[in-house]
Amino acid sequence: MLESLPDPVQERAVEHLREYLLDVEDERKWDALFERTQPQLVAAARKARREIAQGLSEPMDLDQL
Repeated sequence: MLESLPDPVQERAVEHLREYLLDVEDERKWDALFERTQPQLVAAARKARREIAQGLSEPMDLDQL
């Protein structure tokens, strides 16, 4: 199908496909990393909730970020 298109159009299509495949690969890597770190994220959220419930934390001042 691509072969029937003019060369410049073929080149743009191929470049677009390369970028798309790189994006898909990045998403796959991100999903795998997120899955591996999920237990640590859950543990951190539980710790934060405990600290809030115990009064050991204070609201974040977003103006200081």
